[in-house]
Amino acid sequence: MAGIDFSLLLRGLLIGFSIAAPVGPIGVLCIRRTLAEGQLAGLATGLGAATADALYGCIAAFGLTFISSFLIRQQFLLGFVGGLFLCYLGVRTFLAVPAEQAAAAGGKNLLGMYASTFFLTLTNPLTILSFAAIYAGLGLASQAGDYLSAAVLVLGVFLGSASWWLFLSGGVSLLRRRITSGALRWVNRISGAIILLFGLAVLVQLL
Repeated sequence: MAGIDFSLLLRGLLIGFSIAAPVGPIGVLCIRRTLAEGQLAGLATGLGAATADALYGCIAAFGLTFISSFLIRQQFLLGFVGGLFLCYLGVRTFLAVPAEQAAAAGGKNLLGMYASTFFLTLTNPLTILSFAAIYAGLGLASQAGDYLSAAVLVLGVFLGSASWWLFLSGGVSLLRRRITSGALRWVNRISGAIILLFGLAVLVQLL
């Protein structure tokens, strides 16, 4: 039995980290939730995105072209639903009243945060094109028929993406104690406005 190629794991880490790191609506949401409700809330938010990244990584690494083709054909519908959801989250965040202290780490709330960002990431089917381009650029396209190598690569993608969200939520959490309730209200307003703009931009591009 062939051994695990740890160079593939490292390249998967690079892919996952590089796709997660650019600050988009999920990054803003992670920052805001960390400031408002604590590091676990921010981490749960990021792990939802990391799971979706890993799922798209599976589609690319295992050569599941029938799934990628379906997602790309449905990109208008997925983008429309995702854009509307971003607008909803933006308005809800803008109007949110800051809590006096971090919310308790209830499983239901954390699961909802995880699920919402998982859904948002999945509703951007063009993400799979990013994976395909990066895979090809790193010379990984030939791994599509090698299931062990593909699995190692996908694990690396998840760990790379998750490491970014752990770093971001941890870093922001360190600043939370210095932020007053009044400042949190402005964080909510600015974050909500940015997320709403992202949602409107998605809808405008579709139209």
